[in-house]
Amino acid sequence: MSPAPERPAAPPPPAGARRPPGTLYVRFRTAGDEPVGAAQYEQLLGLLGQFTPVIRALPPDAALADVRGALRYFDRDAAGIAALIRLRALAWHGVRCTIGVGGNPQLARIAAQDAPPGGIRSVPADPRSVAAFLDRRPASALYGVGPAAARALSAYGLDSVGRIAAAPPATLQRILGARTGRVVSERARGIDPTPVTPNAAARSLAAEHRFAHDELDPDRRRRALLSLADELGARLRASGQAARALTLTVRYADRSTTTRTRRLDAPTAHGPALTAAAYALHTALGLQRARVRMLALRAEDLCRAERAARQLTFDSADDKAHRVEAAVDRARARFGTAAVRPAAALGPAAPGPARPSRPARP
Repeated sequence: MSPAPERPAAPPPPAGARRPPGTLYVRFRTAGDEPVGAAQYEQLLGLLGQFTPVIRALPPDAALADVRGALRYFDRDAAGIAALIRLRALAWHGVRCTIGVGGNPQLARIAAQDAPPGGIRSVPADPRSVAAFLDRRPASALYGVGPAAARALSAYGLDSVGRIAAAPPATLQRILGARTGRVVSERARGIDPTPVTPNAAARSLAAEHRFAHDELDPDRRRRALLSLADELGARLRASGQAARALTLTVRYADRSTTTRTRRLDAPTAHGPALTAAAYALHTALGLQRARVRMLALRAEDLCRAERAARQLTFDSADDKAHRVEAAVDRARARFGTAAVRPAAALGPAAPGPARPSRPARP
């Protein structure tokens, strides 16, 4: 009797999909459901440091942590460590933690969005569970898919993550471009090889602006960004530092957030350069009708100012801008930080009283 033919072995699942859950996305909120302050945020990063040194700060109120190296030490799975973090944050700092647990940063972020306030949401490691978790979500749920890319995909009927995952990668590359299409195809299947890269919060400076009401006007948002970039530039110059990257965080009316980072052409503490980068980040988000509650700018990857090379130019306006900036810094050092502010940050001037018209001469 001849032996039955062997079945071909099933192909192994992608490495990013079978990676065991070990990445945490942690969002900190006060008991009153407000963002934590800068000082408390630093303390909470220290709390995460008790479990793992692999922490990426995501100011103003979130962080990514890779806890795979701590599983044996604490004799718990990643969800168990998340429960410990939540308990200690509440007991020691009075802060609620909403935590997403996944096999990579993207899954952890999306899981945190699903979790109830102060709760924990975990995504199982097997590929079928990951596919079911992502299937009916909109294209914009994928990390790195902005409004423009989501519209382009929807125009071809690819309006859900499940449909994007089922589309051939070559189709996505024709729609979005070679590199972006490949990345989106992988992330739609739950694959995100991006490592959790530790960054020191001390090597960054942040400033934020909270609107009194949910802001729809892009001009008011740009004025807020101008003030934030000016503030960051002044603080960088006062501390003798320069930034290599700038991160914009936007919080919306539904409390969701979007974070984007741009590498600067050269390390700088020059206000106009930081403002231009902030405007470019804001424009790239395409927030035509978004209801914005808060904007935050963070200067990252700081270095000493003397190590930052300044590009020489024959433009006299650039040299004048640096001289004016130095004079503004001297005025602020003597009279206070509020002594001088960018005129454009104050908004359009209010119309004055109408002048009475002169009577016509006979």
